[in-house]
Amino acid sequence: MYLKSFRLPTMAAIVDDAVKTAQSEDWGYERLLTYLCECEQQDRQQRKIARLLKQSGLPEDKTLEAANMKLWPVAIRRMVPTLLEGHFVPLAENVLCFGLPGRGKTHFMEALGRELVLRHQYRVLNIRAAVLIERLLRAKNELRLEKELKRLSRCDVVIVDELGYTEHRRDEMEVFFMFLGQCYEQRSVMISSNLVFDQWDRIFKDTMLGMAAVDRLVHHSIVLAFDNESIRDQKAKWRQQNK
Repeated sequence: MYLKSFRLPTMAAIVDDAVKTAQSEDWGYERLLTYLCECEQQDRQQRKIARLLKQSGLPEDKTLEAANMKLWPVAIRRMVPTLLEGHFVPLAENVLCFGLPGRGKTHFMEALGRELVLRHQYRVLNIRAAVLIERLLRAKNELRLEKELKRLSRCDVVIVDELGYTEHRRDEMEVFFMFLGQCYEQRSVMISSNLVFDQWDRIFKDTMLGMAAVDRLVHHSIVLAFDNESIRDQKAKWRQQNK
């Protein structure tokens, strides 16, 4: 009863069996208490991870195990262990992925995002650029943009996929620029785009706005070039060679 009132549900569920084990194996009080605390902590961690994954929007099938990393460029494969350490997150560094469609950018970012949750319990949000921009513009039109930006600021990492794949109006890119400004030096943004920086005036419809966005993103960033062949083409060649 006391354990439940103290919001220690795991301890409450196992305490009777733990006491019996402690008596039969002659545990001391300190070992029994340590065991109960360890079980509570491990269960809380697992529940937290499950909650963060559910809130993240990360697909279950986009994992490092499911990715054929041999199809990624060598420079990117070499960066994976460093990125998995997650040090770039508290430093509010960005991860920017560039390359033509079908090169593995989305799978890479989503797999990395999942590992950041599993290994470090970071709060990650995975969202397509078009959906994020639509959400921000709707919030602006409903006079609650500040509230929406504050909600997004609770994330440690925001994954913005497919920037540049869809045409956007100037007012849409203005709210996206406000989002980038709020994230600057405060939290990490991971972005994938099929357009390199000198083509970003096509995204922002304004050269100065595009330059300002690039300046904020690049200042603290890790830039990854997915200059490999199409993943589908590489797999097709591999199947042909192994028939």
